[in-house]
Parts: sequence; C-alpha cells; structure tokens
Amino acid sequence: MEPATVLILVVVGLLAGTLSGFVGVGGGIVMVPAMVWMLGYGQHQAQGTSLAVLMLPVVALAVWNYHKQYPIDFRAVGIIAVAFVAGSWMGSKGAIALSPETVKKVFGGVMVVAALKLILGK
Repeated sequence: MEPATVLILVVVGLLAGTLSGFVGVGGGIVMVPAMVWMLGYGQHQAQGTSLAVLMLPVVALAVWNYHKQYPIDFRAVGIIAVAFVAGSWMGSKGAIALSPETVKKVFGGVMVVAALKLILGK
C-alpha cells in the first residue's frame, strides 16, 4: 500500500473516530464519502469497508467514557444490537442488488434528511 494511501486512511480513521466519540457518528458519514472521494473506492466497497471497521471494538473507550458519566442501558444495547445485525444483513443484501449510483443517491438522501432534521429540530 502506498504511503499516501496509508496517510489518507489514518486521517479518515482519526476524523471518523473523533466524530464518533464526540457526536456518535463517523462510519457512514465520514468514512464512506472519504473513501469514495479520496481513495476512489466504489460505493459498495466503501460501505463494506466502513462496516468492517465497526466489527472491531474501535469504540470501546468512547463507550466507557460515556458510561462513566451517563450510564448506558446495556439491555437496550443488546436489543438494538440483535436488531442491528438483522437489519445490516438485510440492508447489505439490498444495497448489493442495486447499482452503485442508486446506492449513492440513497446514501446522500439519508444524509440530507438527517442533517435537516438535526438542523431544523422537531
């Protein structure tokens, strides 16, 4: 792997990790666009890589910091995690069946709706 590519990956990881720890986002919102724009990954490859990063316990320290200050309901975590596994499997099957351009449009639409909801409230 080229040193410049490694550097880009490190920067993407640091930015995504920082945003994940700070506001609970990072994977899809930072890593996927960065891999598509800066590394030339296809949409499917970028999304799969982003999900692969999440397989590792990369957020364990951030979770611990939040739990110390604001106790986390781990029963809710368990329920959401089980549903998340099923949803991610179904979502990945659906995404793979679509063209990269369609997946990009869906991804962008989700980001726009989420941003507007956060900015405008309610």
